[in-house]
Amino acid sequence: MTDFASEMRTLIEAIDTHNYNYYTLDRPVVSDAEYDKLYDRLVELEQTTGTTLPNSPTLRVGGELLKGFEPHRHLSRLWSLDKTRDKDGLNAWLTRVLKLVGDYNKNNPEQPLPHPTFVVELKFDGLTLNLTYDQGRLVQASTRGNGAVGEGILEQVKTIRSVPLEIPYKDGIIEVQGEGLMFLSVLDQYNQTAAEPLKNARNAAAGALRNLNPKTTAQRKLNAFFYNIGYSDNIRFDNHQEMVAFLKDNRFKVSPDTNYFDSIDDVMSQLEKIGSERLSYDFLIDGAVVKVADMRTREVLGYTDKFPRWAIAFKFEAEEVTTVLESVSWEVGRTGKITPVARVEPVDLAGVTVQNCTLNNIGDIERKNLKHALGSLVYIRRSNDVIPEILGKATEESDGEEIVCPTQCPACGTELEQRGAHLFCPNRLGCRPQMIGRITHFASRDAMDIDTFSVMTAEQLYQECGVRDPADLYKLTYDDLINLDRFGEKKANKLLAAFDKSKECDLSSFLFALGIPNTGKTTTRVLADHFGSLEKVMHASIEELISLHDVGGIVADSIYTFFRDPLMQDSIARMQAAGVQPRAEEKPAAAADESHPFFGKTIVLTGTLSAMSRDEAADRLEALGAKVTGSVSKKTDIVIAGESAGSKLAKAQSLGIRVIDDEQELLELLGLQQS
Repeated sequence: MTDFASEMRTLIEAIDTHNYNYYTLDRPVVSDAEYDKLYDRLVELEQTTGTTLPNSPTLRVGGELLKGFEPHRHLSRLWSLDKTRDKDGLNAWLTRVLKLVGDYNKNNPEQPLPHPTFVVELKFDGLTLNLTYDQGRLVQASTRGNGAVGEGILEQVKTIRSVPLEIPYKDGIIEVQGEGLMFLSVLDQYNQTAAEPLKNARNAAAGALRNLNPKTTAQRKLNAFFYNIGYSDNIRFDNHQEMVAFLKDNRFKVSPDTNYFDSIDDVMSQLEKIGSERLSYDFLIDGAVVKVADMRTREVLGYTDKFPRWAIAFKFEAEEVTTVLESVSWEVGRTGKITPVARVEPVDLAGVTVQNCTLNNIGDIERKNLKHALGSLVYIRRSNDVIPEILGKATEESDGEEIVCPTQCPACGTELEQRGAHLFCPNRLGCRPQMIGRITHFASRDAMDIDTFSVMTAEQLYQECGVRDPADLYKLTYDDLINLDRFGEKKANKLLAAFDKSKECDLSSFLFALGIPNTGKTTTRVLADHFGSLEKVMHASIEELISLHDVGGIVADSIYTFFRDPLMQDSIARMQAAGVQPRAEEKPAAAADESHPFFGKTIVLTGTLSAMSRDEAADRLEALGAKVTGSVSKKTDIVIAGESAGSKLAKAQSLGIRVIDDEQELLELLGLQQS
């Protein structure tokens, strides 16, 4: 056994060296066949002896399916970065740095700080990794999480061949930070044979690293770059150059685009260069990071409650392309609102093929000079590299056909009404898309959560069973369903059981399911928590409603009017007669982390998030000790602005309220990543 163990250690050392040359340095020194021979011999020995050494590269293939992610508390906090998008913001950051350095030197003339010099690094667009090495061995890997606590993903990270399982530095514990990525060329190769192609490299990496099956992670062939030592119980560095040299000496993959400058003008030139070369990289970046290079200066500058004062992220503008606006269709929503949807000639944008773009309303079309743009070239952009939007025409000429605004509902022919900036169809009881939309919304996960229900089910029940209102769902019988196309005995019974289960529901979800105009999950939660019963909500006066923190005059009027509509009263009465019993949910007090930046904050969500619904985001924020409200005031601490944020964002900016408009930052603060 001793001879076998010695040979295994020799093989591991040789394979690790070849992995380092191939995956980290991109300089292979042996052929694939020679590498495979070494690897196969190691596998043979492990099978013969029944022993696998802790640092064996065979562990990289992925082990058993995990039950879940365990929380991991970082030894040193992982910070977010303050951001800017232009030279003025960069200069403002430099001014703050110089002032702090000058103040320190004035008070400490014996040990002055040097004049600041800078390092510029790429801002990778993947999943932040925090690796823990103890006596040279990789013992933990985790996500960033909320900066203090992340999720342990050691088995997943072990599958990344550019991550060393063992390093030469043996003198203590260190935490090494970097970014897990899926290279674009690897993504393309993966998608050529994948049963379900991956949409983009960012989600592919994040999804793989947060997958409970490490074998799935291994199949993605991820890579990683490293750029920081966040914690060490022993080693110290004088400057960033020394730290990068340490990373390289310990076989970590470091970006070759790490450059040092003495002046901010040279820094700006480098940022412009990176921006112009952005699409040439084989991985996604969304900006660059500028840091003060001297470590003692970093210690003196310190941190705000959110960011290091010695670093700033320079975010690039979203990628823009031109394509042809082919058509505009007008879609009817469940509230009767008519929304224009643009279809464009398919074009690749930031790694995603774009065909549809949202246009808010006819005013948006006119503001963007799109009134005569059908068939013309238009600029499109994926805002924050997520949701496509049309910016305007790419030419000045009136060379396109006119986008005609409808005067009648495209679904039922009813004359449309203008309400504010939007058009509405008032035919609530005779407009098919509205009725199907209301029924689908009623049954959705965040509402009554009726299992197996879909928009196709709603359409089928509307067409063949005469369902026109959510209350009609509770009248359906086995005989009604069994004769429907694609309905067998099992499906019919399952749907009836789901209807029956939904009768015991919490009041907040029921109010949301009703689709009260101008209200969302946050408002219905406030109503349920305050009034405690459906009857009290239905009989609340406008004065009582306005007194609630989240309810203004317009919302109060909408709620009051809704519950005095005979049609709504009849629908609710029929549901109650069928056994629907909404009850206010009693929530135990959560033991939130008081050190979390969201704890105790009053937060408003506005716009559309891509990674989750606003309701899900609100639930996560409240679990962290935040108070989520629906209106912006001087009492608001933070506004989280998603895509197409409007007046609430503008009001927050006018009041000087902190705005989080970067969804990746939000996901990190919530302890998540987009997947």
